[in-house]
Amino acid sequence: MTRLMVLGLLMQYGPMSGYELQQAMQSAQTDTWAGVFPASIYHALKKMDKEGLVELDAVEKTGNRSKAIYSVTPAGKDEFYTLMLQSFQQSSVVFPTELYTALTFFDTNTVSLEHISSALQDQKKKIIEMYENMKAGQSIKEKMIDIPEHVSLIFENIYEQCEIQLRFIEKMEKMLSRLENKKNTEEK
Repeated sequence: MTRLMVLGLLMQYGPMSGYELQQAMQSAQTDTWAGVFPASIYHALKKMDKEGLVELDAVEKTGNRSKAIYSVTPAGKDEFYTLMLQSFQQSSVVFPTELYTALTFFDTNTVSLEHISSALQDQKKKIIEMYENMKAGQSIKEKMIDIPEHVSLIFENIYEQCEIQLRFIEKMEKMLSRLENKKNTEEK
């Protein structure tokens, strides 16, 4: 995904330095919604330069610092189109496999209901935090630019994914509550 992100940014905005790519990614929160971490940019640029997908366009000096400006090569454009098509073709449904596995082996005698409930609260808190951060990011973007329809679709899908997971957690919490009540009744 990093390759697609780097090539896409360079194609959309033109030649950029690694730092500029990093800043664009941080402001777009790509680590949250694309799994691409801004710190991975420099390694990706070096590797893609060796592969002939990007090339050094210029080196700009500012005081004692210099920054390398990269642009996309024709081979990089071909790679971008290939990666785009692969991304559209690949299934985008990702299951919470670790949670499903834990739930498969769920047994009230293995781990306390209280600990499971606490763990679910932690997960719920993280999802809500991500949801709110994405909403805030969208709000900031809307004040600066007209958000294109395809980007609005991304935001909408992120929110729906969060809401689905929050509903699932709520159902698990209700199940835990019923089990706790049943356990308390049996102990009396």
